[in-house]
Amino acid sequence: MTVTTLSGRELNQDLGRAKRATRNGPVIITDRGRPAHVLLSFDEYRRLTGKMRTLGDMLAAPGAEDVDLTLPEHTERAQPVDLS
Repeated sequence: MTVTTLSGRELNQDLGRAKRATRNGPVIITDRGRPAHVLLSFDEYRRLTGKMRTLGDMLAAPGAEDVDLTLPEHTERAQPVDLS
């Protein structure tokens, strides 16, 4: 993985270069010489956050069949409703 560092000015002048650099790793964007932001590819962001988009994505993920999902017992019961 290659970490690329660009100043805010360089980012503004060549956004395409920054986007291409995310293919090889994170891009650190500096503000007045100090790291201020990190630009990642969306795939890398999803990998780092571990978040899936939908329940279907989670159920289709490798290893999902090995997850033991224990649900609490239902203690509430439905009551009849008077609609008159």
